[in-house]
Amino acid sequence: MILEIISPEKIIFTGEVESVAVPGVNGEFEMLNNHAAIVSNLKKGAIKVYGNITLDNTQKEIFEKGDRGYHLDINSGTVEMKNNKVTALVE
Repeated sequence: MILEIISPEKIIFTGEVESVAVPGVNGEFEMLNNHAAIVSNLKKGAIKVYGNITLDNTQKEIFEKGDRGYHLDINSGTVEMKNNKVTALVE
């Protein structure tokens, strides 16, 4: 599936991922390929990106290497999953 993470300033990440976990306002949840369509608000926490992804030098400065993938800390945002594309608008 495709993941796109966008901040007000720029596109932070776009690429193919295996799954992504986000800090929903009602708790963390993970989306995999063929997940049902969903829209959710996000709270302060980390977006966790899993899969064989490649980060450029700028992205390596803002993502942290985690146990299974990479983590990006956010303050808030919104996420939409539709047709195997996850779009996260974050601050």
